[in-house]
Amino acid sequence: MSLPNIFTKTVSDTIIQRINQLTPATQSKWGKMSVDQMLAHCCVSYELVYDGIHQRPNAFMRFILKMLVKNTVVNEVPYKYDTRTAPQFIINESKNFEAEKERLINYIKKTQELGEEYFDEKESHSFGKLNKTEWNNLFYKHLNHHLTQFGV
Repeated sequence: MSLPNIFTKTVSDTIIQRINQLTPATQSKWGKMSVDQMLAHCCVSYELVYDGIHQRPNAFMRFILKMLVKNTVVNEVPYKYDTRTAPQFIINESKNFEAEKERLINYIKKTQELGEEYFDEKESHSFGKLNKTEWNNLFYKHLNHHLTQFGV
């Protein structure tokens, strides 16, 4: 089973349409995050690629992450509802819904415009070089998981 290609305009636009269905009052089907926290949480994947605001794990931790976590993140198997997350992805405080929504949409558009060739063999923050399929799975699977969590 291959996941939809987030690098195509059609798939990116579909994800953005789903995001646009969210409101500040949208409730989750599971988990503890509010919708504004979820949007900020989803932005972290892109912050790690574009913004350089998160400390990179040391070489030993990157090795551990590559050996124990990478496959779960980049394969095509959907996340379970109770999957643990890395500390930088934990959002405890309330966020501005509209600002986080706009930020996430802009990241998705930027990623789609750069395209899969930009990402093919690009170094990830934690897992080493990923091919374009692994990057696609990382981005799409995470977004789909959380949009499903919020019923869109």
